[in-house]
Order: sequence, then C-alpha cells, then structure tokens
Amino acid sequence: MKQKSIPTNTLPANFGELIFISRKTFKGFKTIEEFEHSHRDDWHLFLLQEQGTTSIEIDFQKHKIKSLSVVHIHPNQVHRLIAFENATICSMAINNANITPEYLKLLEDITPAKPLSLKKETFSIIKETASLSIKLSKRKHEKLYPSLLKDSCNTLIALVTSQYLDKEKSHDTFSRFEIVTKSFKAMLESNFTTIKRPTDYAKKLNLSTPYLNECVRNTTGFSVSHHIQQRIILEAKRLLYHSDKAVKEIAFELGYDDYSYFVRLFTKIAGVTPLTFRNKNLV
Repeated sequence: MKQKSIPTNTLPANFGELIFISRKTFKGFKTIEEFEHSHRDDWHLFLLQEQGTTSIEIDFQKHKIKSLSVVHIHPNQVHRLIAFENATICSMAINNANITPEYLKLLEDITPAKPLSLKKETFSIIKETASLSIKLSKRKHEKLYPSLLKDSCNTLIALVTSQYLDKEKSHDTFSRFEIVTKSFKAMLESNFTTIKRPTDYAKKLNLSTPYLNECVRNTTGFSVSHHIQQRIILEAKRLLYHSDKAVKEIAFELGYDDYSYFVRLFTKIAGVTPLTFRNKNLV
C-alpha cells in the first residue's frame, strides 16, 4: 500500500544508547516481514555477510550480498530486504549521535556504497571486532557500558569504512580536484531541493563555475549539472515509487513551481514520464 511519505523505521527507546548489534542465522530462503517493504531508517545500517547470501534492493538497484562481504546503508537510502538464503549475518544499527564525527563525515563521502567483498583475513578481523561488540552489548552492568559499546562499535565502523576508502583510493592524499568534488557532493546532498544552478554551488564554494565543472568532471567524468539532475531524479523516483503523492506535489517538494518543466526534466533523465515510471513500478 502506498503511503503519503516514505516510511522510516526508528530504533525503539529500549535500545538505550540507540545502538543495536546482533548476529542471526536464517535457514532456507525467507525474509523478515517488517523489513521486506521499502523504507528508510533513522540510523546507519551495517551488514556483515558471514555465510550464505542476502538479496537486497537499495534505491532501485538489486544486490546479492555473498559471504565475506560488508555493506553500509545510509539513513537517506530507501531499501528493502528481498530474501536470505542460508545466511548468517551480523547487523549493526547506530544513529548519527553515536558515530565519531570523523567517521560520520567519511560515511557521507562513501555514500552510496555498494556491497564490498573482502579478503578472508580482513573479513576475519572485522568479524572478531563485531563479536566483541556483541558481547559488550550484553554487559549492561558495566559502569562504563555506554562508552564501551559506543567505542567498540565505532572501531567496527572504522574498519568497514577503511575498506571502502581503500577501494576508492590507494593512498591518503587527495588532489585539489577530488577535494573540491567531495565538497560539492556534500553541499549538493543538503541543498538539491533549493539550489539547482551550478553557478550557485560555485559561489557557495568560492569558486568560479568553470573551475568547479573542471574539478567535478575530471574526478567523476560528469558535469556539475549532471550530478544535480541525477540527485533530483533519484529523490523523485523514491517518492513516485514509495508514496502516493501526486506528481505536482513531488515537483513542488523538490523545488519546482513549474510542473511542466519538472515533467520534461524527469522524462529526459529517466527516459519515461513520472506517471509511466510510477505505473511500471507499482507493487
């Protein structure tokens, strides 16, 4: 059933410090009913696939997570579990407030992150760290329980994030083009509904528009305009698929008073009209 907005799962108050970590095994082929419908979470989700496979859909892309893999799902991302197949998974849910600020910034940089396959030795270290965090999560009698749990889970986050960064770049230094591109992407994520022109992003970054375009194109292969449009259309797809808002409502929510222009833009980028996209993806 469509809803007026994309459903968001929240951690129950009885999770204390708003950190949850556990390991579960799913025999056979099945899903968890409460997570099989598309939704967002108000936490960061980390999945460690220890055995078997997990089928998951993240922002309209289906992934099959195999053993010795990890994946990070950002709170902004719409996702649903499709199925488990003889799977053993360690999952961790943690809110922004409990993530070390340095790691939180890095997680923003690697989003959207795809499932990442790891070498056996690397995965083993991450698994051991997760096991320690699970043990500590049960020791609520400890005087420093909140700190113990938070610090151990942040160690796990650091290890997982480090693997993503290692795949992204083999050394610690970034070129000026890459630094500018990261700043632009972070600004885009916070402003895509209100700022649409490359010149406005350049001005906020104290750069000329040609230089911003040069940096972004050199780093990603695409122009600033391309990234702006793709981010807007992704959010439009999310709302068309997961809510019953009218196309005019969605256009207005995304910062377009001109409904006809929004429809033309969506059709140009997505290849179909908003209504066609919605009707083709009804579940």
